Amino acid sequence: MPTSRQPIQPQPTKRPAQLYPWRQNITATVFWVGEQPTQNNPTPNCKSSWDQNWMENFGGYDDPKPANRIADHRNSDFRPKAFIPKLNPFYIALPYNDVRTYRSHKPEASRVIPWFKRVNPRPGRTSLKGQWVQIYHGGRSCYAQWEDCGPWVTDDWHYVFGNSPPKNRSNQSAAIDISPSVRDYLGLQSGEKCHWRFVEAAQVPYGPWKKYGHQPTVAADGSDFEAKRKYLEYLRKLRDAQYQKQGGASR
Repeated sequence: MPTSRQPIQPQPTKRPAQLYPWRQNITATVFWVGEQPTQNNPTPNCKSSWDQNWMENFGGYDDPKPANRIADHRNSDFRPKAFIPKLNPFYIALPYNDVRTYRSHKPEASRVIPWFKRVNPRPGRTSLKGQWVQIYHGGRSCYAQWEDCGPWVTDDWHYVFGNSPPKNRSNQSAAIDISPSVRDYLGLQSGEKCHWRFVEAAQVPYGPWKKYGHQPTVAADGSDFEAKRKYLEYLRKLRDAQYQKQGGASR
């Protein structure tokens, strides 16, 4: 019988993860949830630019004193000793806020923020809160989420999303605030340099930055990365249990 070729169905193409450029040799400063105002930093951090109850939602005062913190690379645990954080203790601030009022965004926001149209936030709702960044210092990388605006300025989109140097000139042109957990994980102190870049949620590996307070991340295609990780971990444990059982039976 004659045969005919079946038409080849095109395979769906997976959208490649976007690679964002590095911001290199950026001066970092340390800040923390609950930080009280000082002469050099007049803004308290009980609230953030996007969370009026930041300290309460975090679970308490994110004490930066090393003696009052857990910083253990062996157990992958970085947090205050006094309580379990309800939000991710790996957080940062960058000097831009896309919100102008509770009902509107800044006019350039939709144009300069790479993921703005994909997120499509409601008027006056930030598209920046929770965005992941990768930070590199001293031969080690960690990941953190954007949770506040600063240091010093909140309109420097030319630096945050463009190729311009930071607008701020204070504190050695500091242009990223890092949490105590980021500091401890990287050994990165205030005034030291680091490299950072934005990353997609799918590019963030499991680590201490997903240990506390992290909500399951859902991608644009509906994939739940945290659920997948937990399922793979379950399969690994099941495999190990079966292996041990088989090994015990052979003895």
